[in-house]
Amino acid sequence: MDPHLRDLRYFVAVAEELHFTNAAQRLHIAQPTLSRQIRQLERQLDVVLFDRNQRSVALTVAGKELLEGARKILELWEVTNVSLQEAGEVLRVGIQSALGRGLLNDLESASGHRLALHAASWNDPSSGLAGRQADLALVWLPLPDPNRYRWQVLRTEPRWVLLPENHPLAEQETIEFADLLDEPFVALPTEAGAVRDFWLGNEARGGRAAKIGAEAATPEDKLEAVSLGLGVCLLAENNVPMYRWPGLTARPVAGLSPCELAVAWRADDTRPTILEFAGRAVDGGFSEPVVPPQPIAV
Repeated sequence: MDPHLRDLRYFVAVAEELHFTNAAQRLHIAQPTLSRQIRQLERQLDVVLFDRNQRSVALTVAGKELLEGARKILELWEVTNVSLQEAGEVLRVGIQSALGRGLLNDLESASGHRLALHAASWNDPSSGLAGRQADLALVWLPLPDPNRYRWQVLRTEPRWVLLPENHPLAEQETIEFADLLDEPFVALPTEAGAVRDFWLGNEARGGRAAKIGAEAATPEDKLEAVSLGLGVCLLAENNVPMYRWPGLTARPVAGLSPCELAVAWRADDTRPTILEFAGRAVDGGFSEPVVPPQPIAV
């Protein structure tokens, strides 16, 4: 029968201490138990590993050979064990609304990691990263306090506008953002910070403040506000199908930079699992293809 890893650990402890009592204390076991295990190991291997007398313990030639090999075996096992633990680790992924649900399925099947969903509200633009409810998050950039986070962009797509189908601008195939400057907008909560500014198109307003007709904390709130004529709102192109609602339509917007969907994590989280996952999300081609929706009533 081959030796157990435990036996090799016991042997290495004695070989390094060259003292059975000290080795037993290091291993937190009784000294007679350790002596018995070493004798059993010697019988298994049919070699003498230690020269013993009342005053000293020394490695034999066979013991020196085993020490070199045992250290390599134990080191290899530690590396393998860490990999096994990481492979079985459950990673918590934060998302907002229905964003990324299909992408999550692809990521889970391809990454080899079990994923647990953390549903975050629009009040938390970090999607659970800031409060450590999530290990990773699928987010639309920009992130709040970018120095706290790292991210990889998964896809880039144009911004569209959601508006009532009887709105005068709804007749246009593409709407210039300049034509929306005086429109009231349905905004994200103030807690969303830079993300709220982005979805108001503030970077293209030339310093003019957006008119806020309503605030929405959920997709349902946003749909209701636009349906009631309280304002229009910007959407990511791939999210347009999420907002199908009688009496509403969506159109692409010209004059705005595109939006970016990213997988993000905390800058202080340097676990190999996290970095590997982020790399797979990009290099593995997990980003969803963008199929432009037609500018029809949604």
